[in-house]
Amino acid sequence: MSASSLANLRHDWSLAEVRALFVQPFNDLLFQAQTVHRAHFDANRVQVSTLLSIKTGACPEDCKYCPQSGHYNTGLAKEKLMQVQAVLEEAARAKAIGSTRFCMGAAWKHPSAKDMPYVLEMVKGVKALGLETCMTLGKLDQEQTAALAHAGLDYYNHNLDTSPDFYTSIITTRTYSERLETLSYVRDSGMKICSGGILGMGESLDDRANLLIQLANLPEHPESVPINMLVKVAGTPLENAKDIDPFDFIRMLAVARIMMPQSHVRLSAGREAMNEQMQALAFFAGANSIFYGEKLLTTANPQADKDMQLFSRLGILPEAREDHADEVHQAAIEHALMDQKSGEQFYNAAV
Repeated sequence: MSASSLANLRHDWSLAEVRALFVQPFNDLLFQAQTVHRAHFDANRVQVSTLLSIKTGACPEDCKYCPQSGHYNTGLAKEKLMQVQAVLEEAARAKAIGSTRFCMGAAWKHPSAKDMPYVLEMVKGVKALGLETCMTLGKLDQEQTAALAHAGLDYYNHNLDTSPDFYTSIITTRTYSERLETLSYVRDSGMKICSGGILGMGESLDDRANLLIQLANLPEHPESVPINMLVKVAGTPLENAKDIDPFDFIRMLAVARIMMPQSHVRLSAGREAMNEQMQALAFFAGANSIFYGEKLLTTANPQADKDMQLFSRLGILPEAREDHADEVHQAAIEHALMDQKSGEQFYNAAV
């Protein structure tokens, strides 16, 4: 990263400034976000990840949005930690459908000493397949963080979820400061940070602004910022939450792009409920990362072939890995997309 690029990154955003971004006319906001996006990224490339639940259910946390919490009866089956080989088989499938990053999530408050050796083997095995690695395992201590970094973990996901003020309305079993502490350990270890939040939990505009301020005012911006739309699950306290306005969701993506210009902004949970037009607006607002596959941990996600069809219609291609270690595989993905697009053009001309 050049010195001039670093100089353009801000870490001193105020609430008044961020409010002003949110409330400007929609077209002005999107134009600003797209301009910032094009200054730092290829506007027609989207990073593609796959997320796998490696340990499902019975989580001791009481996050009101989460079907995996042991505090709520959502009908979710409880599963033990997956076998390492089974995880590697899923990673190979993810790579085959075009993912460049494989994310593994466990429903834990924190990893246990007995499970850590298996987790570390998963990281090493997925790396050996030529994929970027990401994990979300709950709170980490310094020793666990160092072990994951030594195993080669690229990204650690630990969402802040919402603003500090609204946080205790959603979660009581882990403090905001503990979340920030884990992010600090991850950054100090040399790993990259994946951290974002959820919209649609009853938060205010200021809560959304303050979530982004927490992320953007970190000493270094998270490399990946997932913006989730609440997936309402029966049995959770938020199952009857009011739907978020689609334009408000797009505004969140756009403001995140402006405040964190070099971060990947991920269009994350909730895509199953978004039509193609909303997703296209999301990409225009600066979203340039998605989860790809049939589900996110325990909730539905648009299937891979539908994503490929949308990418083709929009002229979007999957982003290659930064180290370009798998150029042949990347070229195959792009060739398939171009073939699909050519076929559609031929069909349209024929009819």
